[in-house]
Amino acid sequence: MSKQFKVVAVSGSVQYPSRTLALLQALVDRLGQQLPIEVRLIELAKVGPQFAGVLRREALPAAVQEDLHAIESADLLIAASPVYRASYTGLFKHLFDFVHHEALKNVPVLLAATGGSDRHALIIDHQLRPLFGFFQALSLPVGVYASETDFSQYRISNAQVLERIERAVESALLSLDPNAQRNANAA
Repeated sequence: MSKQFKVVAVSGSVQYPSRTLALLQALVDRLGQQLPIEVRLIELAKVGPQFAGVLRREALPAAVQEDLHAIESADLLIAASPVYRASYTGLFKHLFDFVHHEALKNVPVLLAATGGSDRHALIIDHQLRPLFGFFQALSLPVGVYASETDFSQYRISNAQVLERIERAVESALLSLDPNAQRNANAA
């Protein structure tokens, strides 16, 4: 595969450092080991203050406009958020409120989330999938959830989470290159 794929990774965490960012980085790193990618990382902890009070897209600063353009032109979107009050962060939703409603149609989206315990794992299916369903994006079947106990000093330390990352990346590869399955079966 010689094409370089545009991957946009959005961290919905409003803190730094964050486990959400660490999970997102692990996904991007593993994907980059499998595929030539150009990554744009959007960290709400950094850019959130630039758009938190903005109500109209045309009033956004140029840097946030560029982030939105990157999201809307991505070959693959990786969206991750910590769980706050049983959902994604408000700034995460506010960012996607500015995305054109048809821009993500048929774009593969790898979903990820972090939370204080395993009881929040359903955020992927109950909150993130419906959000990206609105955009008619193609939410990949394997999402990755990690709780506080899955990390050690902002690094993933749980083998099951690392395995889930592998499966999620395989799903992302297939969404970007449908021939990858045929090639894998032929090997």
